[in-house]
Amino acid sequence: MSTQKTVEYILRIAIFGTFLGHGVLALGILKGWIPLIMAFGFSEAAASGMLPIIGGIDIIVAIFALLRPVRIVLIWAAFWAFTTAIARPIAGTPVWDFVERSANWGAPLALLYLQGLPKNIKDIFTVR
Repeated sequence: MSTQKTVEYILRIAIFGTFLGHGVLALGILKGWIPLIMAFGFSEAAASGMLPIIGGIDIIVAIFALLRPVRIVLIWAAFWAFTTAIARPIAGTPVWDFVERSANWGAPLALLYLQGLPKNIKDIFTVR
């Protein structure tokens, strides 16, 4: 197996673990995450209601990342992980809470880069 293929599998496993873990925690409506959603203007009730949906989506992303890392899923994973990381300082935690989570959005971005950045709309829905 080539070095690039090995790195791709390592990144796929890392993304899987990140999104599966976050998905399971969100399904359990982790109370500490409610203020992060509220930082974007949602009510506490709305934030609580959104967490199971977010958790389900995260688990779907985890499965796709591991088994069939379609570029659109990697784009979403990088965007979503960046958004959730930046939510922490927006919600009032130190900026280091964002920095600490750089790998959460960096891994899908790195895998996307290794696959080849999409050159057209069709590419977004494919795996290299």
